[in-house]
Amino acid sequence: MSEPTGTPAAGSAWSRTPWRRTSTRPVYDNQWISVREDIVELPDGKTTLYGVVRSGERAGVLPFKDSETVILVQQYRYVVGLHTWEMPTGGMHEDEVALECAQRELAEETGYRAGRLTPLTTIHTSKSILDETAHLFVAEELVTATDARRDPTEFLEIREFPFGEALRM
Repeated sequence: MSEPTGTPAAGSAWSRTPWRRTSTRPVYDNQWISVREDIVELPDGKTTLYGVVRSGERAGVLPFKDSETVILVQQYRYVVGLHTWEMPTGGMHEDEVALECAQRELAEETGYRAGRLTPLTTIHTSKSILDETAHLFVAEELVTATDARRDPTEFLEIREFPFGEALRM
C-alpha cells in the first residue's frame, strides 16, 4: 500500500500516526514550569514549530466533609484574572507519589487529612500545548491536620458546599 498523499480523508490512518520530534530547544525554566520549542514532522511529511509548556504532575482532591457536603477553596487566578472555586490541588514534589501529594495538598489548603483517599482518574489537563498530568482523588473520613502549613503564595478562602451545588458550579 502506498503512503497517503494530498489531504487525508476523514477517519484516515493519518490521525493515528504519531508526530516525530526532529529537534528541540529549551526556551524558559523555573521551579513551576519549563517551555521548549520543538520542530516536529507531521504525518504528511511537512514540519512545523510546536511550543510545549511542561508543568509536571499534580494531585487534586474533592474532600467530602460528609456524604452531602464538599469543601472547596477559592483563590485569585492571576492568568485568567478571576477568583475561582476549586478542589484543593497542587504540584507533586520530586520523589512524591500522587497519593502523598493529595494528602499534603488537602492538609495545606483545607487543614484536613483524609482517613480514606480513593483514586478517581488521571487526566491530561490541556493536551494541545501543556504537558501536565493531574491525578484526581475523593477524600473521605476527614480529620484535622495538626501539621498543616499553608503555601506562602496561596491566599485561600475555604468553604463547605452541598455537593449538588458544587456540581452546578
